[in-house]
Amino acid sequence: MIDIRFLRENPEIVKQNIRNKFQDQKLPLVDEVIALDAENRAAIQEANDLRADRNRYSKEIGNLMRQGKKEEAEEMKKKVTDADARREELEKKEAELAERIRQIMMVIPNIIDPSVPIGPDDSANVELERFGEPVVPDFEIPYHTEIMEKFNGIDMDAAGRVSGNGFYYLMGDIARLHEAVLAYARDFMIDKGFTFCIPPFMIHGNVVEGVMSQTDMDAMMYKIEGEDLYLIGTSEHSMIGKYIDQIIPEDTLPHTLTSYSPCFRKEKGAHGIEERGVYRIHQFEKQEMIVICRPQDSMDWYEKMWKYSVELFRSMEIPVRQLECCSGDLADLKVKSCDIEAWSPRQQKYFEVCSCTNMGDAQARRLKMRVKGADGKMYLPHTLNNTVVAPPRMLIAFLENHLQADGSVTIPASLRPYMGGKEVLIPKK
Repeated sequence: MIDIRFLRENPEIVKQNIRNKFQDQKLPLVDEVIALDAENRAAIQEANDLRADRNRYSKEIGNLMRQGKKEEAEEMKKKVTDADARREELEKKEAELAERIRQIMMVIPNIIDPSVPIGPDDSANVELERFGEPVVPDFEIPYHTEIMEKFNGIDMDAAGRVSGNGFYYLMGDIARLHEAVLAYARDFMIDKGFTFCIPPFMIHGNVVEGVMSQTDMDAMMYKIEGEDLYLIGTSEHSMIGKYIDQIIPEDTLPHTLTSYSPCFRKEKGAHGIEERGVYRIHQFEKQEMIVICRPQDSMDWYEKMWKYSVELFRSMEIPVRQLECCSGDLADLKVKSCDIEAWSPRQQKYFEVCSCTNMGDAQARRLKMRVKGADGKMYLPHTLNNTVVAPPRMLIAFLENHLQADGSVTIPASLRPYMGGKEVLIPKK
């Protein structure tokens, strides 16, 4: 969500940004909101003038009454009544115009960073760098659920009976590995100076509206029937929502938080064959990192955050690459974003395991978060988020990259303390 003053003063920049995001259907909204804004400001000015007139009329009425000019005072009272009626009409109009302007501003995309490559969709995303050597072993790697089944580690049939498609039971060594990765990721981020947090797993609708676009909300969020509560799709939602309507002292910035949560997603739409198993599911667990900082520091934090993901995955001996998201692949609130993708030896390609995003001041503006500077002036902070690990996808990358020809799975040194010292997992069948 951009500042309406910026849109008012720079309509062509906003329109070009819309074109860069291949959302030409939104171009008329810029002129519409400018016209509505002008009408709204005129209504506000007229209402303010009427309030000033009312104060003046009230004083005159008092003077006339003291002078015994009752008829003139009554005429003046009629002017006050007429002015009040018009003012009430204008206040109603102001509220209606303000709400319409807000609705339009919620769907006009944020201004992307100049470094973002221009392209219509994810096919135009750009590989920037690879970390670690991708290896294709000389033996066949089964599908990830088949690997898990060898360890008696997954039961999707039972989950289907209990909850339907898109759910799973993890068991035994696979369940332990899942939790080991989360615990290791938690401690990894604490060692980077981040504060560990467990947030609420349900949030109010105004928080949802503050942290994500309407399109994403409809496609992702589960609503609790009969209540103003939604299940979170990622802990970013409640972590950023923590600051709604808050004034943050500048000397406390940056706020660096790492949070654990379950995540719940509708995952609407059809998906390809490689998204069966535990790749795209309705419920999973995740460790997230969140930064609230001064605007001038946000790009430095963006660089640090995606590099933390690379460091974490490399410490578990998983090759990864950084993929820069193009303009058409950025959600409306995003200023700049990249994916960290892990190597899949089975597919012989990379797939997304982390997504690092600079939101600029969009979420802060929607949530009315402010920073009080040393000079006493208020400004909007920037918000950033990045996946530390989401174990279902992480498990796929881990199992494929650590699978041995005999079906065993090696445990890298970084994870052994979280796996009871085990160096290898032996299949049950």
